[in-house]
Amino acid sequence: MERDLDPGVARRALGRLLEAVLANRGEANAVFDILAVLQSEDQGEIQEAVRACSRLFGALLERGELFVGQLPSEKMVMAGSQRATRKYKVWMRHRYHSCCNRLGELLAHPSFQVQELALGTLMKFVQLEGAHPLEKPKWEGNYLFPRQLFKSVVEGVLSPEEDHSLLLSQFREYLEHDDIRYHTMQAATDIVVQVANGHPEVPLTFWNNAFTLLSAVSLPHQESEALNFYVRHAGAEEGWGLGWGKVHVASSPPTLQEHKKAFQLMWLSFLKYKLPLSLCKKVLVIMHDSILPHLAQPSLMIDFLTHAYNMGGAVSLLALNGLFILIHEHNLEYPDFYRKLYGLLDPSIFHVKYRARFFHLADLFLSSSHLPAYLVAAFAKRLSRLALTAPPEALLMVLPFICNLLRRHPACHILVHRPQGPELGTDPYDPEEEDPAMSRALESSLWELQTLQQHYHPEVSRAAGVISQALSTSEVSIAPLLGLTAFEVFERDLKKKGPESVPLEFIPAQGLLGRWDDLCAQHFTLS
Repeated sequence: MERDLDPGVARRALGRLLEAVLANRGEANAVFDILAVLQSEDQGEIQEAVRACSRLFGALLERGELFVGQLPSEKMVMAGSQRATRKYKVWMRHRYHSCCNRLGELLAHPSFQVQELALGTLMKFVQLEGAHPLEKPKWEGNYLFPRQLFKSVVEGVLSPEEDHSLLLSQFREYLEHDDIRYHTMQAATDIVVQVANGHPEVPLTFWNNAFTLLSAVSLPHQESEALNFYVRHAGAEEGWGLGWGKVHVASSPPTLQEHKKAFQLMWLSFLKYKLPLSLCKKVLVIMHDSILPHLAQPSLMIDFLTHAYNMGGAVSLLALNGLFILIHEHNLEYPDFYRKLYGLLDPSIFHVKYRARFFHLADLFLSSSHLPAYLVAAFAKRLSRLALTAPPEALLMVLPFICNLLRRHPACHILVHRPQGPELGTDPYDPEEEDPAMSRALESSLWELQTLQQHYHPEVSRAAGVISQALSTSEVSIAPLLGLTAFEVFERDLKKKGPESVPLEFIPAQGLLGRWDDLCAQHFTLS
């Protein structure tokens, strides 16, 4: 077949070859011409060839004209004295394998349109192979999922060289099906281990592709009676199971718990390797709502979360969410947890991207009335000291936060009712001490809040003034203040209406040069 044809001419030429192959087995060699166009450098020709292959091998699968069973060597079968029909089916199945291999290569084609078409064709073959298996069932009534073909598809989208975020967004649509989701988890687990162990330094592209795929897998929260399958055996009835391994037993579909085990193995296989810092943050952002609720044993994430919590900075802040779930819902005991939480309080805490999440969790961790007074006093004192240099939008949140701590723990009222507070130079509180028990916060006072009563922003000075009054018993909700930004504070100030006239001086100014008795007015005049 001539190359570099007009797309319309190529479509008609491929159509004639396709019809010839399907109508007459004697024209089978025309398959080589169709497969040759898959190697073209022209995008239009490749797309037409992919469509032709989709129609050709889709029809052959439905008609049962591909060899079923352990595929023998093509050379050995062709040289033997076997029946022509068997030779044809073996030969055509080898061509089918060549087509699938080339389609897998096209998943890395520079054109997204080609990638998308190749993916759709391969998934069509997965569906047809499930309906018309190319392997003989070991006993009647078994359902065979084309694992080998499907694994090659997953391997193609998890490219170590190409960013496949767009292609993965297309593949995500197939994850709505229970069988595809289940086998994706199995295939992804194997591929991650294979690539990570096979490369001395795994490319960042692969980790990003793997995370995009893994984070797209979402399990239902409860067992569903209506199972949604993508691959169905031609003779199967409603309710066929997914099964384990290569052979799937119709009468015993995997439970949600078994899916959770596969989900858990997938994530543990991914997280056991040293991931880039940027990827650790992405994992931690979705850990509490997209990963932990679907694990068979959430406590197995403790190693990853504690390691992240010990890294410090923004990573520690993000790890708090997962640790909170393990501590409160799974009875995890974490030594020195509050000491580490205390250490996260530094000036940058008011400027990080995850400030709202951190203070929401810190509020939960410090909500228990059983916490010792020295610990709560240390947090209140550290936050008060940091508040001296915090921006107004952060102060409007942290000041009610501190007051809430005092409301929950009356033993800490001594911090604001100490008769003679320490002088600035003699404050016993040690801000450099890492252990809150040794910081001597209970011996100090919250003089910083009295200082903030002179703040230039009126709302901040008003919020700090609450400490000079009797604190109410009901707490102030800080939820609306957690995400407050400088822009919102500025916009709010602009909308305020001030008084019509503001007195500036007792004696009103006369003219541009000031009052009548001003020295400037005595020696200069305007002309």
